[in-house]
Amino acid sequence: MEIALRSVEDSDLPVFFRQMTDPTAVRMAAFGPKDPADRAAFEAHWRRIRASPDVLRTVLADGAVVGSAAVYGEPGEREVTYWIERAYWGRGVATAALRALLAEVPERPLYARAAADNAGSLRVLEKCGFRESARARGFANGRGAEIDEVVLTLEE
Repeated sequence: MEIALRSVEDSDLPVFFRQMTDPTAVRMAAFGPKDPADRAAFEAHWRRIRASPDVLRTVLADGAVVGSAAVYGEPGEREVTYWIERAYWGRGVATAALRALLAEVPERPLYARAAADNAGSLRVLEKCGFRESARARGFANGRGAEIDEVVLTLEE
């Protein structure tokens, strides 16, 4: 499977919305919007981030839109995030997409966060060189509760 990144296009947004409203994915990601089904909030969020200087990419697998990946935030505090369609979990897509994103964004350090029980995402981040640097607790909209979170750092 060929994994590639490209700039986000308007036609990607309906696909992202469908992916980001998958109840299983919302629960696993944990830290997402208060109401993932709120289309107006989703569109406002994407308008705002597409107008920002953040690095936003669409993830393609053999040419099909399968998710998104981004680096966002203030210099010195920038974080990575990604969302991969559930049908592609466990197939190396997130790891390949994150590696490609990291090659585009050479600045370091970069940070990432994941629910402490999201073993798949933690594994992706570790394969890409991130290391646990802290633990935290926070309210997770996708779980409706406060949960443990792992903070990871990529130094080089």
